[in-house]
Amino acid sequence: MGLATESQFHVLAVDDSIIDRKLIERLLKTSSYQVTTVDSGSKALEFLGLNEDKHRDPNQLSFSPNNHHQEVEVNLIITDYCMPGMTGYDLLKKVKESSSLRNIPVVIMSSENVPSRINRCLEEGAEEFFLKPVRLCDVNKLKPHMMKAKCKENQENQENPEEDVQPQPQQQSNNNKRKAMEEGLSPDRTRPRFGGGLTVASN
Repeated sequence: MGLATESQFHVLAVDDSIIDRKLIERLLKTSSYQVTTVDSGSKALEFLGLNEDKHRDPNQLSFSPNNHHQEVEVNLIITDYCMPGMTGYDLLKKVKESSSLRNIPVVIMSSENVPSRINRCLEEGAEEFFLKPVRLCDVNKLKPHMMKAKCKENQENQENPEEDVQPQPQQQSNNNKRKAMEEGLSPDRTRPRFGGGLTVASN
């Protein structure tokens, strides 16, 4: 059961280093997560359905982001901080500014331990800041953040079906009325007969 629930989580890993991408991909798959890797922040936004990089050549698109976004839900983004073009911090800000993506947990990783950088990312909404090389114990910290985000989604989804639930009490009340009427009629019909029978028998 544990593996089944974990396998439902999909992580988008962003890193311009192919070595680091392979490492984080292996660690995530070891933990039974679905993994998609991209090598830049702009490609991550494409995958998420946000094509906001105006300087990027449209011919360089390697996949259809809208289709991917519809087919595969991203439960967490883990991104390198230092990347050419769009940094991990820039990607974090884009995600948190998007009304459709801001609930996705974002984790930043970096090979440099710079407290001011770490604090800035956490203040902007990052869930964690991992120092490279990322280890399995770091990956184990991801699940609670995804579970928390999943609970938020479920709470939001539960607010909408209230409209569908409303007719049910009305049906139940109608059924109760029918039962009450049937129960009310049958005793009225039977009681006089029994009462009459008893009085006749006693006389």
